[in-house]
Parts: sequence; C-alpha cells; structure tokens
Amino acid sequence: MNYNDIVAFIKNTFTPYPKSYIPYPISYIPYPNSQLPNPKSYIPYPNSQLPNPTIPLHEPKFIGNEKEYLNECIDSTFVSSVGKFVDEFEKRIAEYTGSKYAVVTVNGTAALQVALRLAGVSENDEVITQPLTFVATCNAIKYLGANPVFVDVDKDTLGLSPESLERFLNENSVIENNKCVNKKTNNKIKACLPMHTFGHPCKIDKIVEICDKFNISVVEDAAESLGSFYKNKHTGTFGLFGTLSFNGNKIITTGGGGMILTNNEQLARKAKHITTTAKVPHTYEYIHDELGYNYRMPNLNAALGCAQLEQLPKFIENKRELAEKYKRYFEKLDDITFISEPENSFSNYWLNAIILKDKNERDKFLRITNEQGVMTRPIWKLMYKLEMYKDCLRQDCKNAEWLEDRVVNIPSSVRI
Repeated sequence: MNYNDIVAFIKNTFTPYPKSYIPYPISYIPYPNSQLPNPKSYIPYPNSQLPNPTIPLHEPKFIGNEKEYLNECIDSTFVSSVGKFVDEFEKRIAEYTGSKYAVVTVNGTAALQVALRLAGVSENDEVITQPLTFVATCNAIKYLGANPVFVDVDKDTLGLSPESLERFLNENSVIENNKCVNKKTNNKIKACLPMHTFGHPCKIDKIVEICDKFNISVVEDAAESLGSFYKNKHTGTFGLFGTLSFNGNKIITTGGGGMILTNNEQLARKAKHITTTAKVPHTYEYIHDELGYNYRMPNLNAALGCAQLEQLPKFIENKRELAEKYKRYFEKLDDITFISEPENSFSNYWLNAIILKDKNERDKFLRITNEQGVMTRPIWKLMYKLEMYKDCLRQDCKNAEWLEDRVVNIPSSVRI
C-alpha cells in the first residue's frame, strides 16, 4: 500500500492549508519559575516535540457572530457565570436537541460527573461502560469514588454493545430491593455509561431497554455527537441524562464547556443548583445547603457557543460532504475501510476514521502521514490498559482489542 498517495489526497482535499497551522520559525514556552528568578524568561521548545503539522486533525471555525457576541459580552461587563448568553445557550441547545432541559457546565467531564452523581452514583458503586473511550469517561466515574466495569463494543458503531451488556448482567448481577447488585463484588451497579464514538450513535435504544430491566440508570456520553441522531432522535436524549462537550476540538466550541441534557425537571433544577456551588438565593447572605461545584459556564464561553451553534447545520453539511469524499476514495483501496455511520443513524462525522489491516500497518500509516505534515492519530488506548484502571472488572473485549490495533483518525475539519 502506497500511503504517500493517501497523504497527497488529504492535502489536496484540505487545500488551501489552514492559516492557523502555518509553521512558526521557532516556538517558545515559559521557563519554569522555580528555575529562573525572572518568570518572563523564555527558552525554545525542543523541535522534536513540536511537529507543527500542516493539516490538523480538527480545528475550530469562527465565521459567524463570534466576535460580535464576545464584544457585546465584554461591553456588558458580565463575563463570568452570570449573563444573558449563559441562559440563551442552554435554551438553544435544548431546542436543537429536543431535550426538555439543558444545563451548562465548564467542560464535558464536569457534566458527566454531575450527571452520574444525580443518577445516584456514589462511593463503591459500579458503572458499566466501554473500554474504547476517552479517559474522561472513566475519570468522571472515579471522581465519585465509584468503579468502572468494562464490557465490549460493537464493531459497526464503536460504541457499547447491547449484547455484551446483557450477557454481563445476566451472568453477574441480581436484583435485591429493586437495586442491581454485582454477585461477585456485592457492589451496586448504579449506572451504564455508553459513548457515541466519533459522533456515530451506538445502539442506545437497546441499551436503555436492557438497563430498564435491571433498574440501572443510563447516562449518555454524547460529548462527540452534537448533531447526531439515532432513529430520528438526538443522541443524549435517550437516557436519564446525556452530556455534551464544547472543547476546542469539537464540532462547535465554547473554548471549554459542557452541557447536561435531561427531560426531568427536578433533576435539571438540581443540576443547576449544585453546579452553581449549591447557593441558596438570597439578597445578600451566602447560604449553601449541600456540597456543590463551581461548574457554571462563564458568559464569555456561552457567547461563543451561541454564535457557533448558529453555524452548526452548515458545519454538519460540510463534514458529511467530506465523509462522502473519503468514503468514495477509500472504497477503491484494498485493506483500508472507511468507518461510515451505522444503520438507522445520522452522524455528524466529528472525527473521520479508517480501519487498517493490522497494528503494523496502522503504525506505518501513522508514521508516514505525520512525517509528511498530515496529523493522524490512533484510537485511544483501552481504559483497562491504563495504570489507574488496570484492576477494574471487565468482560472479554475482543472487539475493542481488535479496533484498538487498527483504527486511525484522519483530518476532519470543516472546510469553509
């Protein structure tokens, strides 16, 4: 396989190159304060650590009202967690996704943590999730003192497998006092946390159906799937909660931010309360009635989000055109498969991905593309192969193992 031809195709697809990735003549980082009395001193960053790729994996696009809304926000002096754009962004996301309620947070991980807490997850509980995910999924579980339990994924969705989930529960759980309990650990299984990987919906309706039988709450990690639908329903709206991310590399960005989706009014009010330090409204007193978090999104970020959301339909259309172009190209090649949206799905194609023949070919492809200025990345290392999660319970995850060795993300930015 001549991977140089693929590099040329990708570079041609993204011509002209994004301005933000024109290589700088030299890059600098602050010298550690502890080593120099002058904190403003700078030293060159080692060139070997700054590849400065020509074609990024995914860069944001600011082509609408971003500057106008940010200037309005600054002129109003409301730049923190109080301001009209915060409420407006929640309203617009709820309308777009079809969720009854939406609550902003400072990032997607915070959204997951709060959603899991409100789903009843606490210390020593277990949360079933997938090993093929970004580390934030599992970190949110551990922040609450709970433990992830890993079941396999489906090859066609890259998301949690309903069959694997049901098999694990049938073999390992029992219902006691209306609670699902792991027979081996005697810990309660409080929640299931599937992810819609790279924007491709998992078989979420079947997952919810199974979890309902076992009295397990479903929290959807929809961090990557804003604009993706499964059976004409937006991802993140099937379970008790869904969560979104607006990190700088997502389909739309607030710089940093997240969102909790739910159709339960009481839980939505509770989410807003504990993400604003659990402060009880009062004219002047500081009264906090429970443990809360300073997780409310600032108005500046929400202003950016409102402007970005206005461009979302255009972004999705452009990304789906790119995905179709990739699909037509790769279907002509042997031993490379382009990952297309699953059945019954409408994907935002956040990150496009291909499947190589084996790990050796994957590594060869990664080396050649990155050496030639095209940023590509392997899919994540499986969570149970990370030091902090190596002792977690897990089922046989042969599909996840197979995908880990073969999946590579390729440049996926909006080309506008």
